[in-house]
Amino acid sequence: MTVLAHRATASDEVTRDALAVLQPGFEGTTAPAWLLRRIGEGLTSVGLFGRNITSPGQLAALTAQLRAERDDVLVAIDEEGGDVTRLEVRGGSSFPGNLALGAVDDTGLTRDVARELGRRLAECGVNLNWAPSADVNSNPDNPVIGVRSFGADTHLAARHTAAYVEGLQAAGVAACTKHFPGHGDTNVDSHHALPRIDVDLDTLAARELVPFRAAIEAGTKAVMSAHILVPALDPTRPATLSPQILTGLLRKELGYEGLIVTDGMEMHAIAGTYGIERGSVLAIAAGADAICVGGGLADEATVLRLRDALVAAVREGALPQERLADAAARVRALAAWTAGARPDARPEGSRASGIGLAAARRALAVTGTASPLSGPYVATLTPVANIAVGDETPWGPAAELAELLPGTASGLYPQGATAAEILAAAGERTVVAVVRDAHRHPWMAEVLDTLVEARPDTVVIEMGLPRAEPRGALHIATHGAARVCGRAAAEVVAGAAAGAVTVM
Repeated sequence: MTVLAHRATASDEVTRDALAVLQPGFEGTTAPAWLLRRIGEGLTSVGLFGRNITSPGQLAALTAQLRAERDDVLVAIDEEGGDVTRLEVRGGSSFPGNLALGAVDDTGLTRDVARELGRRLAECGVNLNWAPSADVNSNPDNPVIGVRSFGADTHLAARHTAAYVEGLQAAGVAACTKHFPGHGDTNVDSHHALPRIDVDLDTLAARELVPFRAAIEAGTKAVMSAHILVPALDPTRPATLSPQILTGLLRKELGYEGLIVTDGMEMHAIAGTYGIERGSVLAIAAGADAICVGGGLADEATVLRLRDALVAAVREGALPQERLADAAARVRALAAWTAGARPDARPEGSRASGIGLAAARRALAVTGTASPLSGPYVATLTPVANIAVGDETPWGPAAELAELLPGTASGLYPQGATAAEILAAAGERTVVAVVRDAHRHPWMAEVLDTLVEARPDTVVIEMGLPRAEPRGALHIATHGAARVCGRAAAEVVAGAAAGAVTVM
């Protein structure tokens, strides 16, 4: 082989490796020609979002289209169940989320829910799930984690994280445990800015890292990094870009050997401080293996920009070729695992088909007493949607309650609404006030207090993190806003309407 031919071959290899480490998204419900072409050139992963999905059949056809180009392509999705759903983005999830599962605290149930969710993903051709969230929700004012966490108790979060990983991977779908080294003690959303966790190493080891150790022991195939600054570990760079955190802590100290995936590089914590090109180079150099991008940037130009930035960094000596090759090899190894995975048999009977609703019912915390209701009026106090959750997914029990109690009326009330408006709309009906994280929204708490004072028979349904003292004649905490959580709450309200009151 001539020197020129050798250089050309080496250059082609670097380009293929640069494509292999990217996990891009795209627009539309069928794969665009540019994406299929890049898969043929070495792109190994694709990320799907709610915009790409209309039905299980459509999703299965889409993944088959991708696999026609590469049979072991990694098809990733952010399907946590609960509040964060892509499979059921337009109707709400059939599975309660982490906080509800943590409230039940039955690891067998968590494992079974994750396995059934994984089975549905696998049926649609999805083989990498950016879940579960292993974050310990130690800060109740956290704007981005909340009900996505199993809870504030470290060891509860650890045992359910492990159970979730085991259940998901039993279905042949790779778990991606997130957000390393732990996003629970933040009060800033990394979609908007760079969060900071100011705790010492002992606290990190005893709290944040425990669920990740459990996930590693359970065999999680992937771990997602967090765009957070943890000065005790690295005073200058966020975890996604930190060799001390990704290589020193995760690889060497915790002994993790699987795939390290970044959180979305277009998030402002990275894009607004480093830029996605430089950020991607720094992330791979720090020890990440796959660059997640596509939540907001979903075009061929982005893929080419990142590919070319990685290739240029290798040529300029800013990124060792061996590091890029190692990252690409880990991506391909996970792709090979998913292609050869043999899912466990599905649980028989209603345990599988109705497990989501059954779990949501068990997660309810119901307090108080209520007289039989008169034609309820459901007033949903709506906070601004969390970017991670999205605003496309409907939530609340209004539709489910209208099905159970024909004639139910309802209304949506954003910030600025008053209790007087709700009372005027309700008339003589019993008010069912639905809130989400009322403790984080003073306006919501004020409206709720005024409603309960004016109408002591008000029923309150908290579908976020239940922090405040129960209000109302009947108070229902669902521990999440999945569709099945709304259904479970609606059943309790319908029971009250019939005079069958549940009190706990």
